[in-house]
Amino acid sequence: MPVIDVTPDLDARTITINAEFAAPVERVWQIYADPRQLEKIWGPPTYPATFVDHEFKPGGKVTYYMTSPEGEKFGGYWKLESVDEPHGFTFLDGFADADLNPLTDMPESRNSYAFVEKDGKTVATYISTYDSAEALQKVLDMGVVEGATSAINQIDEFLRS
Repeated sequence: MPVIDVTPDLDARTITINAEFAAPVERVWQIYADPRQLEKIWGPPTYPATFVDHEFKPGGKVTYYMTSPEGEKFGGYWKLESVDEPHGFTFLDGFADADLNPLTDMPESRNSYAFVEKDGKTVATYISTYDSAEALQKVLDMGVVEGATSAINQIDEFLRS
């Protein structure tokens, strides 16, 4: 499994996920840069993602929804802050309604995804920072660690296909 460890830290208001992929950085980068590839790994396996907007550049907007096994749709959005191909990107990540409008009563996180080459593999560090410990606790209670871990763990299998 690619995920090496997951560290939620209520004091720092962060979740840090470290992973290692059996592919070079440029190949892992392509997954995030291409919405059709990203759909294959974003979200848990039983909640496939559909990306509607994917402006993968600073100031760009990304919108998507995940579909539950029962057909219920859960929206989300990114506001891209920086893009440093192929080394990483930063963005605000939030929840959205069925029309992909931000849900202001749900937590938003600031995210940093970093990719480093090591012996032909990619070492990835995913850091999500929340405005408050309460916001972090809310997403922890919703299962964000389990969902993110199962999503990231799909990447090596996707790369082999």
